[in-house]
Amino acid sequence: MTDEARITILEEKLAYQEHTIQSLSDGLYRQQTIIDRLETQLKALAEQLRILSEAARNTPEGNERPPHY
Repeated sequence: MTDEARITILEEKLAYQEHTIQSLSDGLYRQQTIIDRLETQLKALAEQLRILSEAARNTPEGNERPPHY
């Protein structure tokens, strides 16, 4: 195998690796974007649950016994 052929093979492998690394980086970026959005939604839902829970505890209906008691 000539030096020229070896260099060509190495260049092809390098190009393939660069493409693979870029693809992985793009996938990781998309996943992080999704995770960030889900964390924001989770925080909003947790806040809504906290508000509803406090409201249920502070209403007289929440502390009354049902009529069948």
